Amino acid sequence: MAFSEVREYHYGDDIRSIDWNVTARFNHPYVKVFEEERELTVVLLIDVSSSNLFGTKGMYKKDLITELAAVLSFSAITNNDKVGVIFFSDKVEKFIPPQKGRTHILRIIRELLNHQPQQRTTNIAESLRYLSNAIKKRCTAFLISDFLDSDFEQALKIAKNKHDLVAIQIRDQGEPVFQPMGLLQIKDAETAKISLIDTSDSKFQKNYRQWWQEKDKALNDIFQKTGVDYVKLLTDKDYVPALKNLFLKRSVG
Repeated sequence: MAFSEVREYHYGDDIRSIDWNVTARFNHPYVKVFEEERELTVVLLIDVSSSNLFGTKGMYKKDLITELAAVLSFSAITNNDKVGVIFFSDKVEKFIPPQKGRTHILRIIRELLNHQPQQRTTNIAESLRYLSNAIKKRCTAFLISDFLDSDFEQALKIAKNKHDLVAIQIRDQGEPVFQPMGLLQIKDAETAKISLIDTSDSKFQKNYRQWWQEKDKALNDIFQKTGVDYVKLLTDKDYVPALKNLFLKRSVG
């Protein structure tokens, strides 16, 4: 229990809660009011797969993820909350159990800055299953990823039933747009597959835009169906207004 305030004594109040110093000062009985101390656990699920090593303007997706993790972590310890982190690619690569304190937060940031992914691909479902097994009590979990993955809806639903889950999508503004540059040899950041494509071909351009549109729609549908709060942040935009709107919506809802 944490001390909240002092108020005038009312009939029926526990006399053990009388604040004798204030009572003597005002010559009238006052009691101390206590509230249950607020202590939450915050867990950051951070996608460290190779697709986050992409950027066209401003910063790489990984840079924004690191900055966002720092902001959320310091915000949590300001509220006296514990913070833990799960780094994942297609497996859980590192788990730092929730703790309090500035030193702990600096360790999380240092680990994220220095972490070298062991795998290229992404498995969001695996990270959510790990969260449910590792964190027994209800927590607030921020799932931070570009969400270039599929087949995680069921795991999302299960995790949402146990924890307060928030999805934060990190996107580079250049991803949904492929500038026509003729023939290009490209390498998939996650699968390492190399392909030769004609970026000036109108059919390719149409299919590419359509793929991203369908991907975004499917992702929005998943979050709506599961009831998971969701926000998209772009590497070349100020993320503060979008985060403020998200937390305002959550506080009202």
